[in-house]
Amino acid sequence: MLKYEEKFDDRGQIRWLPYLMYFHPVNHVSEVVNTDELGFRLSHGVDTHASVGGRKAQGPVRLLVGSSTVFGIGATNDAATLSSRLWSQHAPSRPWLNFGGRSFNSTQELLLFTLHRHLLPEIDEIVIFSGFNDLGLARLPESLRGDHGAFFNCGDFFSRMGTPKDDGRPAGPRKRGWLRGPAGPGTPAPAVPTLDEQIATAAELTLRHLDTWRLFADAMGARITYVLQPLATWVRERPAPQETALFDELDRISHFGTVYGDIAKMESGRRYADSLRRGCEKLGMRFFDLSPALSEAVTQNDWLFVDRIHFTDAGHDLVAGALADLLEIS
Repeated sequence: MLKYEEKFDDRGQIRWLPYLMYFHPVNHVSEVVNTDELGFRLSHGVDTHASVGGRKAQGPVRLLVGSSTVFGIGATNDAATLSSRLWSQHAPSRPWLNFGGRSFNSTQELLLFTLHRHLLPEIDEIVIFSGFNDLGLARLPESLRGDHGAFFNCGDFFSRMGTPKDDGRPAGPRKRGWLRGPAGPGTPAPAVPTLDEQIATAAELTLRHLDTWRLFADAMGARITYVLQPLATWVRERPAPQETALFDELDRISHFGTVYGDIAKMESGRRYADSLRRGCEKLGMRFFDLSPALSEAVTQNDWLFVDRIHFTDAGHDLVAGALADLLEIS
């Protein structure tokens, strides 16, 4: 995790970009995580590797789209990520490309594809493995969400670019935070939307983008599936012993429960999944909620998560196998 912290989290080196806001460092090399000349992580098959901006895979290919869980935060090396486990072990009949962007919401996931589609070979499968970030960002006030949803680091954006309330001049530097608004010292925190409002906001935004994804997939002749990613507390009420120790330590640092509140409860995850499922049915798109399937596949002692959203190597492998089974692909 220290290797990820060097350049791939808010204490690392953020590469600011037009349109996307931010993406991974380029040409990063380490024994844990490697990126190509565009910042995409390398994905490994049995005896080769490929990436969007690096070594090309022979099409048709399969895309695994999402945020940091797809990128593979927590994996001890590139070969242990979800896309690599699918390509090398659980569904190896087609190359899988890692199309994950750390801390991306559904808007950024769609933009990432739009901006880089011209670099891709023929695509026959798109799996969007996502969902939590949109729900977490729906906790921010409407003034930050705008028409296209809030994004991580929006506090930095609004403080430096100016807000409608000021004279248009960028504000001074602030402490960086991934889930911050532009409120200054002494400014009362805005009320957090209700759980119903959060679920409705996140689902509406996600489904709006999925409708565009569907149009892309139809035009390319690719099959598309949306998978709601698992959260540790959506999978089981009581975590494994190692997870308990990690979560307690992380809570002393980052106060996950305070930041994300009631969306972390299992019931909230099921309600969110039901809303997305109904919307996907209307779009004619396949939908899976992975948390219940994962719950049935593990014991109380299986150590799956390094934090509540990212997997251990064993977790990546188990999730990749569950995905291949749900998708019925080889």
